[in-house]
Amino acid sequence: METITSAFKDIIKEAVMRSKAVTKITEDNVYQQGNAEIRPLLDKIVETLVLPGSGISGMENIRELYRLLKEGRSCLLLLEHYSNLDYSLFDCFLRKEEGGEPIAESLVAIAGKKLTEDNPVVSAFTSAYTRIVIYPSRSLQGLDPEKDKEEIQRSAMINNAATRTLIRVKENGGLVLVFPSGTRYRPGDPSTKRGVREIDSYIRLFDYMCPVAVNGECLHVQHGDMMGDSVSQDLVRLTAAPIMSCSTFRDEVRAKAEEAGIEDKKQAVADAVMELLENLHNAAEPERQKLMNK
Repeated sequence: METITSAFKDIIKEAVMRSKAVTKITEDNVYQQGNAEIRPLLDKIVETLVLPGSGISGMENIRELYRLLKEGRSCLLLLEHYSNLDYSLFDCFLRKEEGGEPIAESLVAIAGKKLTEDNPVVSAFTSAYTRIVIYPSRSLQGLDPEKDKEEIQRSAMINNAATRTLIRVKENGGLVLVFPSGTRYRPGDPSTKRGVREIDSYIRLFDYMCPVAVNGECLHVQHGDMMGDSVSQDLVRLTAAPIMSCSTFRDEVRAKAEEAGIEDKKQAVADAVMELLENLHNAAEPERQKLMNK
């Protein structure tokens, strides 16, 4: 299979030319407004790769979430994560749905700093969408408390600023999108499909949440960053589950964890979210297979 770099070299060149992305995240620029000039280029990639029948199932649930958002409730989208194209797929599909344009315009994603800092091409693509940049806990693993003291301090400043920004975005009607696993799933590495503990804090802050499963894959994780990933056409379905009360979900999970003698309640909530997404994914796959066989 071709890599995304070789398959879309002209689009990549155009994206870099149009990019106004920052190259270093600080506490002063964690909020990044999406670049509308880049988004159509990613739409072209999506439209080239997805097969007929691709789209969103359960769109009525997303519309209901948006209705609650417009009523002043804080709302959270929780997406499965298989590739760095997942957000582009969701955004592109959403805009094609009736009433989807204003919903897409309200999206604010939570994104790790490496998508901005590690590769100028990845950074250009990432800059297409409005996001709050964080310093992920996974990136802190392996840092030495003494040797990496400055970097650890930097991570704290970035995340404190991101938390303040998240609260402001939430209060101003942003529809926040989070990948609960915090990283793309890598086949053969089950740790990449485990929810990060921080997802408990997000759920605690919001009123309603909507899990979204991703079935089908056009960008396949290889070694290195996104630009070395391989591409293939596929039928992709994103399935939005019925809306859930964040407080009810969180309280029930933590109560069960207490009964089971589980000390790490945050991880219990993260695990429950990933189980929810896995069940949604498995339930949606037979319908996708039927569409592929038509």
